[in-house]
Amino acid sequence: MGATKTEHFTDKQNAIATLAKALGHPARVAIMEYLMKVDTCICGDIVNELPLAQPTVSQHLKELKNAGLIKGDIEGNTICYCIDERAIDKLQSYFANISTKLEKKKSNCC
Repeated sequence: MGATKTEHFTDKQNAIATLAKALGHPARVAIMEYLMKVDTCICGDIVNELPLAQPTVSQHLKELKNAGLIKGDIEGNTICYCIDERAIDKLQSYFANISTKLEKKKSNCC
């Protein structure tokens, strides 16, 4: 999505697009799944869980954090990450709305 075109869309549309874009890479999906599995803030273990180099994992974490899907707290020289439930609530609400509208529609389109 070009930076010059985002002003043509609502804040909600831009927010959902940002979250979806952040989830658009399998490594980021794997990071999210790992954070859900451990159900606690993680500092350094994420690199050990993925077949990626530490700088690559750091870049994916940065993308997830910039999108608001995860949050991080600095503890000394490390940053501990966990899922930001508010972002998940936004996604859940968005997809629930789609599901509700499709359920009401129930047409044989396409």
